[in-house]
Amino acid sequence: MLVVISGLPGTGKTAVAAEVARGAVAVHLSIDTVEDALLGAGFPRSWTTGVAAYEAVRAAAEQNLHLRRTVVVDAVNDSEPARDTWRRAAAAAGVPLVFVLLTLDDTEEHRRRLEGRRRNLENVLEPSWDDVGSRRASFEPWPDVHLRVDASESIQHITSVIASQLNAPAEGSSPVDRGR
Repeated sequence: MLVVISGLPGTGKTAVAAEVARGAVAVHLSIDTVEDALLGAGFPRSWTTGVAAYEAVRAAAEQNLHLRRTVVVDAVNDSEPARDTWRRAAAAAGVPLVFVLLTLDDTEEHRRRLEGRRRNLENVLEPSWDDVGSRRASFEPWPDVHLRVDASESIQHITSVIASQLNAPAEGSSPVDRGR
């Protein structure tokens, strides 16, 4: 199974993805970590480098999916081309795909989290609150998101909500159908 944790910067994607992966004994892959490595290797800070990070994570995800490992990816996924990356990976490996969208409507809490976070990235710049506002304004509609989760709750609560949805399909549905 491929689980993709998405949302705006500062909603807790990486922390949630790491906990979901830990609980599922799954592989956790983060776009920001790969982009940080690419920038550290001398790639320019550009849209193309961002796309390269998505493609590198897709390739690693497919490799692990073919080994029958569950993979949890964290990425903003604010456009259809970005989301299509994961649709292609799941199709290539013949596994179910579950999109989880973390939302945080409390703007004060969102800003506090964004401005207070400290990540172990050397080359990826932290977005400003204005950058997040611009991403929010351009975030493309998402017709096939499977599960929307309020990120204002604790990581433990969010993780349990996601895990319960992944482990206990609703009657008559597959994991990919839930939450539509």
